Amino acid sequence: MKAIDQWFDEYGESHRNPFNKLTHWICVPLITFSVLGMLWAIHPWVAMGAVAAALVFYVLLSWQIALAMLVVSLLMLLGLSLMTHVFWWSLGIFVLAWIGQFIGHHVEGKKPSFFKDVQFLLIGPAWLLGFVFRLFGVRY
Repeated sequence: MKAIDQWFDEYGESHRNPFNKLTHWICVPLITFSVLGMLWAIHPWVAMGAVAAALVFYVLLSWQIALAMLVVSLLMLLGLSLMTHVFWWSLGIFVLAWIGQFIGHHVEGKKPSFFKDVQFLLIGPAWLLGFVFRLFGVRY
């Protein structure tokens, strides 16, 4: 398995344009939230199971990133637990956020990384957290 910095470097190759980066700061959390929302609409345990499975992947890369993703995921799940009509809101957010992502990649002139490897769908949120960690001088 690749080290987390290898994942981040490879992901970063198609995320250099400032506009594309901005779309990712907005859209990646929204996509994560909306996917959890659609899973929550099936059953809350399905969403929690998906979080647990993703956390296994993150722990293999970095326990610090995994811990931060756990906190973010729990906050998202808490928000979902307070919503009504979760599926339709989540579906709408999902579609709009992916439109934003594809616009960002169009401006960048590069395809989204997940076309190369589906694991990059999990790397996107961690990549953003990596920036936050570096901003505050926290090792991951």
